[in-house]
Formats: sequence, structure tokens, C-alpha cells
Amino acid sequence: MTAKGGAPPSPGGLSGLANGRFFTVGLVTSWYSSNIGVLLLNKYLLSNYGFKYPIFLTMCHMSACALLSYAAIAWLRVVPMQLVRSRVQLAKIAALSLVFCGSVVSGNVSLRYLPVSFNQAVGATTPFFTAVFAYIMTVKRESWVTYLTLVPVVTGVIIASGGEPSFHLFGFIMCIGATAARALKTVLQGILLSSEGEKLNSMNLLLYMAPIAVILLLPATIFMEDNVVGITIELAKKDFTIVWLLLFNSCLAYFVNLTNFLVTKHTSALTLQVLGNAKGAVAVVVSILIFRNPVSVTGMLGYTLTVIGVILYSESKKRNKP
Repeated sequence: MTAKGGAPPSPGGLSGLANGRFFTVGLVTSWYSSNIGVLLLNKYLLSNYGFKYPIFLTMCHMSACALLSYAAIAWLRVVPMQLVRSRVQLAKIAALSLVFCGSVVSGNVSLRYLPVSFNQAVGATTPFFTAVFAYIMTVKRESWVTYLTLVPVVTGVIIASGGEPSFHLFGFIMCIGATAARALKTVLQGILLSSEGEKLNSMNLLLYMAPIAVILLLPATIFMEDNVVGITIELAKKDFTIVWLLLFNSCLAYFVNLTNFLVTKHTSALTLQVLGNAKGAVAVVVSILIFRNPVSVTGMLGYTLTVIGVILYSESKKRNKP
């Protein structure tokens, strides 16, 4: 059967369409798997396994990101290499890297004390902090409807906090700090790398940020996590699994960034928005099934309210685009 007034689709066209859909599904599956996988593995290492060194773990992640980013761009040519044009641009990237480090380290520290489900609930408040920082640093005002949608975002986390059986104040503070730093990086990136000559795609930005992050994290690891390398070597002598876990986890951290870039490139903004909102919910369900952490009805209602607020916020931002 043909479409009205048109020719029947060719077998080659149908095959290409099917292949394209399989590719997109595979890409999204990889994105979900790497995102949720690194989160769950971080939790397992820092909390269940007893590897209590979040700064060193983050440094391992950044080292892998630096090496694999170079391999992907310089050798595999996943994207064209963009060069840093000035010392000023490099200083801006270093500032972003510092904030990025603070976000990742704080997030990893929070996983030592909080279940993944609650960690994701707090992380869902990123739009709130983004709006606050954008208002303070760029005097960018959103419509009153957009600000109104942030009320359920924050209210939901307050409700979830009150109903969280495994609530830990220090872990909560670290999680809030990680979420705020993630939002700050987004706003800073828009300010610092706004000119056409300085804009970098996410893969090239990671290529330059990751080595700087390693340099920043090295002294912090030495002074704050005494003899962590020696302790890791001793752990490896008793159980070599720790080495494979650290290597796999570090590579997975890079693939989070790679798949995020590819999904952004090969899907629409609307698809990405829907998938992003669903990803946190999937991570919550999977983490509860794996770690069996207790959850309350109040906590889940709070998280649901936050997710609804995030969806409404995204819709409001989309409709108010000039």
C-alpha cells in the first residue's frame, strides 16, 4: 500500500530507518546503563565495599576521562579537536574544572552516607539552583510561571527529607553542595565560554578539564586521604577485585560523558528532556532493588512531587523561549 499521492517506501529506506532506530535505542540504553551503572558502582565501592576514599575515586575517574578523551578525539576522531586559543581561555576552563571537581567529590562523599534513591531526589533540584545562580550572576529573569514551577521541586525534597529513613545530615549537605556546584558549572560555562571563539563542545571541554581536575585533586588526595595508594595496594593483595572495580568504574565515568554527548547529538531536545527526567526515576527503582534500602511512602511522594516540578519547569522554559 502506498501513501496517498506518494510512492511506496523503498526496502533500502525502510532498512535505513530501522537501523537508525536501533542505533538510537542502543545509544539511549548505553547512556542509561553508564549513568546508572557508575552511580550504583560508586555507592557500592564507597558504602558497601568499604572503600572510603571519594577524592581518590574521583581522581581515578578524571584520569580515565583525560586518557580516553584524548584517545577518542586525537586517534578515533569522534569529534574534531578544538584548540585552546589563549591563557585567558585556559584560566576559564580551570575555573570550570575546579567547580566540576567540587561537584563530583561532594556527590561521591554523599553516597557514603545516603541511599542512591534519596541522592537522586536531591539531585533533581538542579533546575532550582540553576535558576538562582542565573538570576544572581547574569540578572537573567524567567517568567513568574517558571519560578512558580520551582516550588514543587523544592517542596518535594523537603517532604522526601522528612520521610527518608536513612537521612544523614552531613550526607545531605554534601548532596546539596554537589547539586548546587553542578548548576553553578552550567551557568559559569555559559558566561565564561560565551564568545564564538571560546565555545567548546562537551567532549573537547572534558579533554581539557579532566587533566586540570587530576592536578587539583592530587594534593587534596595526599593531604585528606592519607596513604590511600598504599591502602589500595594492600587491598589489592588481599582481593584483586578492587583493581578491576576501580578500572571499570573509571572507564564507565568517561562513557557517561561520551554517551551523553552522543545522545544529545542524535536525538531531539524534547526526547533528551523526557529521557533525562525518566533516568533519575529508573536509577531510584534499580538502586532500591539492588541495595534494598528502606523507603517510605512519604519519601516517594516527595520525590514524585520534585520530578513533576522538574517536568513543569522544563515545559515552562521551552514555552517561554524567545
